[in-house]
Amino acid sequence: MQANKAYIVNLRLVTLLLLSVCASPVQAGSWRGYIAAQERFFFDDPADPRQHGNNFSIAAQPEYYHDWADGKQSLTFTPFVRYDQGDDERTHADIRELAWGYVARDYEWTVGISKVFWGVTEAQHLVDIINQTDLVEEPDGEEKLGQPMINLSLIRDWGTVGVFVLPGFRERTFAGVNGRPRIIPRVEKNLTSYESSREDEHVDVAVRWSHAIGDMDIGLSWFHGTSRDPLLFPSTTDSGEIVLAPFYQIIDQAGLDVQLTKGNWLWKLEAINRDGNYDKFRAATAGFEYTFYGIFETIADVGLVMEYLYDSRGVLATTPFEDDLLTGLRFTFNDAQSTDALLGAIKDKDDDSYLITLEANRRLGDNWKMSLQASKFIVDGLDQSLQSFAEDDYLQLELAYYF
Repeated sequence: MQANKAYIVNLRLVTLLLLSVCASPVQAGSWRGYIAAQERFFFDDPADPRQHGNNFSIAAQPEYYHDWADGKQSLTFTPFVRYDQGDDERTHADIRELAWGYVARDYEWTVGISKVFWGVTEAQHLVDIINQTDLVEEPDGEEKLGQPMINLSLIRDWGTVGVFVLPGFRERTFAGVNGRPRIIPRVEKNLTSYESSREDEHVDVAVRWSHAIGDMDIGLSWFHGTSRDPLLFPSTTDSGEIVLAPFYQIIDQAGLDVQLTKGNWLWKLEAINRDGNYDKFRAATAGFEYTFYGIFETIADVGLVMEYLYDSRGVLATTPFEDDLLTGLRFTFNDAQSTDALLGAIKDKDDDSYLITLEANRRLGDNWKMSLQASKFIVDGLDQSLQSFAEDDYLQLELAYYF
C-alpha cells in the first residue's frame, strides 16, 4: 500500500503538532468504533475475466476521542483499515481523522487530518470538495479519505464562515486489476499526472459561508486548488495494456447548497460552476422529498424522493449523471431496531439506461448492525458511461459490531 509523499510528510507534521498540544497531563479519553465483515455476491460473470466473483472483506474503524479544558479542546483519532479477498487496491489503510479541535464562543479551530461534509441532495454531492473520494470502499462515492487541513470557523449572527487551508493532496482510490465493480479499461494510478508543478504538494484553499434563514439552510462556497475529480485519459502500460491515466487539474469552483423545510416537504439544491484550463462546466442537482408520516396508522414513515441531475458537458461529462432523473422511496420504520431502507432508480433521459439501488439497515441488539446494499445496472447499448458495469449487478451484506 502506497500513500502520497505529501500526505506522509503532512502526517508526520500533524502527529508532532498534536503530541506537543497534548503534552500536558490530562485524563484518559475513550474508544469507540466498529469491526465489520462484508460479502459481495455478483450475479453474472465479469466483463474482464481478471475480475473476481463473489468477494469477502473485513474492515475496522476505531475512534479515540478526548477533551479537556472544560471541553474547549479535543483530540480525535480515527484510523481505518480493510482487508479484501479479491482486490489488492481495496486492501488499504487510512487515517480518517487525527485532529486537534478548539471551541470558543464565536470561533472554532481544527488542525490536523479531518473530514468535512458539504451537501444536501441524495443522488450526488456536487459541492462536497474538501475530502477525496475513497472509491474502492463504495461505488457511490460516499466514503472519503482523511484530508490534512487547518480550519478556522467564525461564528456570527449573520452566519458561519469557514476558512480552510489544505496542505497536501490525496489521490482518489480506484479498484485494481481484479477489483469489481470497476471502470473498463481500468485506471492505472502509476500513470497519474498533475497540472501543478508541485503535484500532490499544492496547497489548496477554500471558504464557505453557511446560515439558517427561517426554514432555509443555505451555503455558499469557493475552492481553489487541485480537483478531487481526475480527468481520465487513455494510455498504455509497458506491457501494452490500454488503461486510463488520471490527470488532476487546478480548478476554481463556486458552489451553492440550499435546503428548505416546509411541513412535509424538503426542497434541496446543489449547484456548482467549475473553471479549469482543461475542463469548464456547470452542474446542478435539485429536487424534493415529501414524507408521509404514520402510514397505514403505524409509526412508520415513507418519503418520496425526486431529483434532477444536470451537467452542462452532456455526453462529454466524466459522470454518467449529466441529464438524469432520480426517483426513490425512503422507509423509516421508527422501531427499536432503527430499521430503514432507501430504494432508488436513476434513469438517463436520453436512453433506456437505469441504475437501481437499495440500501437497508437494522440494528441487532445493542452492539450489532446488519446492512444490505444492492445495485442493478440496466444499460442501453448506446450508453457508454455505464457500459463498464453492465455485468456488475451485486448484492452486498455486512455485519458490524459496534463498541
